[in-house]
Amino acid sequence: MSYTGVQVLDHPLIRHKLTLLRNRNTTHKDFRQLAEELAGLMTYEVCRNMRTRSCPVETPLEHYDGQELENEVTIVPILRAGLVMAQGMLDMIPHARVGHIGLFRDETTLQPVEYYCKLPDSVHDSDVFIVDPMLATGGSASKAISLVKERRPRNISFCCIIAAPEGIEVLQRDHPDVKIVTLEIDRQLNENGYILPGLGDAGDRIYGTK
Repeated sequence: MSYTGVQVLDHPLIRHKLTLLRNRNTTHKDFRQLAEELAGLMTYEVCRNMRTRSCPVETPLEHYDGQELENEVTIVPILRAGLVMAQGMLDMIPHARVGHIGLFRDETTLQPVEYYCKLPDSVHDSDVFIVDPMLATGGSASKAISLVKERRPRNISFCCIIAAPEGIEVLQRDHPDVKIVTLEIDRQLNENGYILPGLGDAGDRIYGTK
């Protein structure tokens, strides 16, 4: 199934690394490294249509009319699992600024609750990439996008490694103007809100907490 406004990145190297990431026998060290690498590969496509401006420089031999990114770039991971994707993107865009959003789920209402939000003042001039390895129910992602929108950025993209159809539908309902970029759309959520076939709990697998 295809979704308008959703970009699924298809590349042999991405498919290879994503398979390793899903493997239940992959260690937390390797899982963390693979997630960073996948985020780095994703960055090339996420930035494909970003505007550039003239940047003349002098090479060791002569003048060269080069290009540089025109807009500020802000990467906003959703804590805690999003941190590893942020690092992968920073490896590709080291001048980017970084914000952080922390959310937890209220066990009574099942709604995301903000416990931390620190964003650079330059967000309003930025192309913002909100990152989280998994788009499951979509509640946390939608809340994070709302928090960023309060700062009126130039535009927002939500970037994840895998996405569930249920989460995509929530974001497209709540934020139809936000582009979703993912590496694969999985089948569905189970009764506990985990993505199937999925890759387990990304935070626990990244940090070895289970």
